[in-house]
Amino acid sequence: MLRLTRSRFRFLSLWASFIAFLMILLLQTTIPAFSQQSRPASRPAFAPTTQELRGVWLTNVDSQVMFSEAGIQQAFQQLANLRFNTVYPAVWNWGYTQYPSKVTGQTFGVTVDPREPGLQDRDALAEMVAIGHRRGLQIIPWFEFGFMTTAESELASQHPGWVTRRRDGTEIWQEGIYDRRWLNPFHPEVQQFIQNLVLEIVTQYDIDGIQFDDHFGLPTEFGYDPYTVQLYRQDHRGQSPPSDPQNPEWIRWRANKITSFQRQLFRAIKDQKEGVIVSLSPNRYDFALNRHLQDWRTWEREGLIEELILQVYTNRIDGFLTELARPEVQEARSHIPTAIGILTGLKDRPIPIRQVEEQVRTVRQQGFPGVSFFFYETLWNLTNEVPSDRQSIFQSLFTQSVIRPTIVKP
Repeated sequence: MLRLTRSRFRFLSLWASFIAFLMILLLQTTIPAFSQQSRPASRPAFAPTTQELRGVWLTNVDSQVMFSEAGIQQAFQQLANLRFNTVYPAVWNWGYTQYPSKVTGQTFGVTVDPREPGLQDRDALAEMVAIGHRRGLQIIPWFEFGFMTTAESELASQHPGWVTRRRDGTEIWQEGIYDRRWLNPFHPEVQQFIQNLVLEIVTQYDIDGIQFDDHFGLPTEFGYDPYTVQLYRQDHRGQSPPSDPQNPEWIRWRANKITSFQRQLFRAIKDQKEGVIVSLSPNRYDFALNRHLQDWRTWEREGLIEELILQVYTNRIDGFLTELARPEVQEARSHIPTAIGILTGLKDRPIPIRQVEEQVRTVRQQGFPGVSFFFYETLWNLTNEVPSDRQSIFQSLFTQSVIRPTIVKP
């Protein structure tokens, strides 16, 4: 009797397994189509095992990496071992290039940052491109200073008419402990200089893209220089700009002028190399527009940027989620790869690796196609935690090598 029961049990089990197999086959033919139809248009499909941006910004400040070929070799090998796929190295900073530039040489007589002995008699950008590509890393030079320069730069002193000012005539803008000046983004000679500098990088190097950030705009209090005032009067029947720099129409007029230049620059880049990605790493939209005249939502809508990395440098996870949920961010992610910039620390501000890990996992849970970290040295070097412990977290986050997400053009 016991043997008979077991036989029947085996028979019933086999029959149940067969029925379950048929059900799985049926579900596999119907569920994908249903899921594709029911997915909101603002939430594109995301498969972290196949595509994900894993980027890092490489600075020439608080870092020695780019000042020697050996430093580049070591850093890029480490990134490749941990399955990163993109590096954004600074190439325009403190009023100088980090590579030998004919454009800056002709404009103000300095071809490469003279403050750094390690940049002399070599081409650090060419080395980074070659070494990075050999290790499977895409190299997207980061045009960090944008329209900003140092207060004492040769560029500002030799071209004083290129510098913009406040209503009270002052030019100095304080960034932390540093004095800066801003080039006038509305001046045609400034625009030509910036465009020449960008195109020099695009045409002379085998780069994968070019990236601008929050400095590719102008603090709202500026724009009262003689050239801009006259330009405004031409557009307003002789009327001077409003005395209030936060006047909405005055903000919009200046933001539109910068957008017009972005259109021109985007076309110029594409005319030279269609495959070069135009990337932007801005602050949140309302701040970017109302504080720095950077209307990146319009840029995204018009197709003037092809990758967006939103800077979300906050410690609180609720604030982090709030920034990811903003409508303009959700809209952008339905059009172009939209990743999140995560702060891994500053020289005097260490960030716990568990916070970094939580933010990366949150980005993935929200369906965004990747992250970029600011900045390389604070991934595991400038930290009060054990470097190997931090590296092990990145190993657990990036378990497989993947390609960067790309924009799918119709």
